[in-house]
Amino acid sequence: MVAKKGATRVSEVAEDLARVSLQAILLADSFAQKFRPITLERPKVLLPLVNVPMIDYTLAWLESAGVEEVFVFCCAHSKQVIDYLDNSKWFVQPNFSVTTIESHNSASAGEALRLIYERNVIHGDFILITGDTLSNMSLTQALQEHKERRKKDSNAVMTMVIQQSKPSPVTHQSRLGTDELLMAIDPDTKQLLYYEDKADHSKGTIALDKALLADNHSISLHNDKQDCYIDICSPEVLSLFSDNFDYQHLRRHFVKGLLDDDIMGYKIFTHEIHSSYAARIDNFRSYDTISKDIIQRWTYPLVPDVQFFGNSATKLERQGMYRASEIGQSRSAQIGPFTVVGNGTSIGNNTRISNSVVGEGCTIGSNVLIEGCYIWHNVTIEDGCKLRHAIVCDGVLMKSGAVLEPGAVLSFKVLIGQQFVVPAYSKVSLLQEPTKQDSDEELEYADSSSGIVEIPSSSSMSDKLNGEVTSKLSEVGTGGAGYIWSLGEGVHEEEWRHSVAPIPADKLSEITQALNDDLEISTQDGNLLPPSGELRTDSISNDTDDSDVDTRNDSVYFEKEVESTFLRAVHENIEEANVILEVSSLRLSYNLTSADCAGALFYSMIKLALDAPHNSPSELCRNAANVITKYQSILKYYLTGLDEEIEVIMKFEEMCLESAKEFSPLFVQILHLLYDKDILQEEAILNWAAEKEGADESDKVFVRQAEKFIQWLNEASEEEG
Repeated sequence: MVAKKGATRVSEVAEDLARVSLQAILLADSFAQKFRPITLERPKVLLPLVNVPMIDYTLAWLESAGVEEVFVFCCAHSKQVIDYLDNSKWFVQPNFSVTTIESHNSASAGEALRLIYERNVIHGDFILITGDTLSNMSLTQALQEHKERRKKDSNAVMTMVIQQSKPSPVTHQSRLGTDELLMAIDPDTKQLLYYEDKADHSKGTIALDKALLADNHSISLHNDKQDCYIDICSPEVLSLFSDNFDYQHLRRHFVKGLLDDDIMGYKIFTHEIHSSYAARIDNFRSYDTISKDIIQRWTYPLVPDVQFFGNSATKLERQGMYRASEIGQSRSAQIGPFTVVGNGTSIGNNTRISNSVVGEGCTIGSNVLIEGCYIWHNVTIEDGCKLRHAIVCDGVLMKSGAVLEPGAVLSFKVLIGQQFVVPAYSKVSLLQEPTKQDSDEELEYADSSSGIVEIPSSSSMSDKLNGEVTSKLSEVGTGGAGYIWSLGEGVHEEEWRHSVAPIPADKLSEITQALNDDLEISTQDGNLLPPSGELRTDSISNDTDDSDVDTRNDSVYFEKEVESTFLRAVHENIEEANVILEVSSLRLSYNLTSADCAGALFYSMIKLALDAPHNSPSELCRNAANVITKYQSILKYYLTGLDEEIEVIMKFEEMCLESAKEFSPLFVQILHLLYDKDILQEEAILNWAAEKEGADESDKVFVRQAEKFIQWLNEASEEEG
């Protein structure tokens, strides 16, 4: 009878899903200023992400996840958003309706949701998302959980999608540039009990209300979860915003307000995803990270070589390189790994591009160096320019010999003069840095505390560029045009933490140290609690809910992250000390060992050798020797004992059998090379061979291959003895 009731309940949920069309509210305004000066001229959701406007990724996911009706709320630059959607394919998709709702005076998410409530367009549960969020998750399970809870408890008004930070928590900030987040969750019901990010509390200590422990049998504290900013909401959520005008920010006001309200009893629950992808582009650093995730295919099927609305598919080549069919590339030009080049772009002689995205219709001259950059559409870069870790918007012209230092951002149609060096972290725009708060028809809204910024009209800007070029406009070199926005005194945390440039080694070390120090969490009477794990009313335990699935996923993510870090170091000539620091941060974040680091680094080296051009086994062996010789000091750093060295041999065995079978006949030569370079001690090789003595014959393939070498080592060892 119990099974029958359960089956009936699942059937009822399935019927509900089929009966009510699933709706979504997409906020096409971030109500923030982190993408200035770019967003003074174009809304954030229309900025290209790997050559596709951000909003197309969000709409493509909503359509694939079964949403049938989307209401796109437009405020800042609303006409641009509406015109783009009018001319896109989204309005003509079967079973997928897109409707725009326009406002000219909503300065926060709260005001936007109040206006939508007044329109009375939402008739059931809905997805709340911003147009800068990218995901490939399935909504089926999360929706089913939400509806099941709603049937039992009408106060369960929201389900928030979260995931384990990848990596977490130490290098999560260095990946996405976001604040550390602390959550308290009931491990049994998944109810969210506490939510706080570092921006909301003074550094060092967080005080938890003792009532949390009194009212809940157990609590799991997490500082390693990522808020995906995908919410499944009941219709009451809109009415709650309408009833409470203090709710402006979705998290700082609404979520915390509901969690602190003991009278109404509304509840928020969490749904954690494990193997799917979800992330929000909050700043330039997360823009960089998510772009790399797309190129490295974590977001499949939303990748450059798969056709979906809004993109023109490019061809995937090896080492994560994507090229459109119609590009003009000189024979001597080199396009490196993890690079995308759009249609109609031409690339001159001896130009090198790596780890970058180049848009459509760009003209790139000869002897140009581009590393880790985002070049948007119709950009002209003349001969001899150098660009590292920068963003270059549509229509920019860089004259010959100009240089962009790491972290620089060039907004639309900026002109950089010949040989001019744009300083690190500078932002250059044809618009002056706003100094007054005012209103106008073309607005970019900030959060509610910052007000509104006036944008100069296009005609006044045109006048300036047609003869009235001020000294400010020409401060980007002779014949240049653009205002350099003030950085103030020195480079502040906001610049390096939110930039596309790699975080400086000393700053990354500070983040690592700060996040390795235990965060003090206390009850209101001062009793200290552990910084993570599960709290029970009758005991304190550090056990977490990590499953075997999480562990397996973490090892896969870890290896992929190490490979990405290593390849970036190779192609961007990053100092070895910085590589070691990044890999060590990854090790700490995944709670792994030096042996894991050694295995992952060796895997990365062998893959690099395999991907390099070769026409024979001898050339492949030479490739491996060159890579190992050049980067051996990084590998040796993690070879702290025999266990780590044996891990390298076992990793090589595994690769020869699976992902790098071309190396199978070369196993002994590479093993001998590692011994000659003092990377592996003879004791490690002999111990590895000894461990295989009782193994099946199928596990002795490479021991048999190495018999003569092992015999020689044994004899040498006996002679020394």
